[in-house]
Amino acid sequence: MAFRVANTMFSVNLVRRLRPCVAPQSLRNTPGPAATSCGSGSPRRSFLNQVQSHCPSTCCFSTVSHSEDGNLIYTGSLATAVRGVKLFSYSTSGASLFFMPYTLLKTGLVVQSFAMKATFCGVIGFFTFLTPTLLHFITKGYVIRLYHNPDRDTYTAITYSVFLTEKKSVFHQRQVRIPAISKMFTTFYADRMGLLVNPDLFPIPQDYNHLMGYDKPFSFDTDQINKPNES
Repeated sequence: MAFRVANTMFSVNLVRRLRPCVAPQSLRNTPGPAATSCGSGSPRRSFLNQVQSHCPSTCCFSTVSHSEDGNLIYTGSLATAVRGVKLFSYSTSGASLFFMPYTLLKTGLVVQSFAMKATFCGVIGFFTFLTPTLLHFITKGYVIRLYHNPDRDTYTAITYSVFLTEKKSVFHQRQVRIPAISKMFTTFYADRMGLLVNPDLFPIPQDYNHLMGYDKPFSFDTDQINKPNES
């Protein structure tokens, strides 16, 4: 019973303290101390003004990511997988080279002829360096992120270097060239560099169309069409 009385008295005191901060409806739209003060004499913003001040920042929310390279228009979904596979390949290759002397001692190849040792080291070294080199050749053009600068119409492609660091490649849209024959690991050429992107991962399809030049007007020469094929 005493706990309920104490709880009631606390609620009443709390309401009394908060009541001066609630201005009447007729005073909310009237500028003056009654609308901007909470009983202490110091000017404060009313709750209505705070909501109005936060509305513009909420309405200006945008899903486009901006950076010094431009607008982020593409993000590769296999970036983590590519990095993980290359890191695993480098680790196994390094471990193979590290344990090669130990293997030579345990197998007795140290006392064998030079030709035998050269053959063994050549085979192990070939497969040790072949896998990382092949992986880098396949994934060197995989685009992790692609930025577009609409003012200069330039693109910045982020790829992985041989040391698994991010590498930037800047090119203009007029440098984009589509290969005549579809290739497995190349979507387009930026000057002489082959890059690989997935068209389905572009949030805005128009960005992919502009990148590939599909939004340009198509023109053809009627003389070339009417010209007979020369055997």
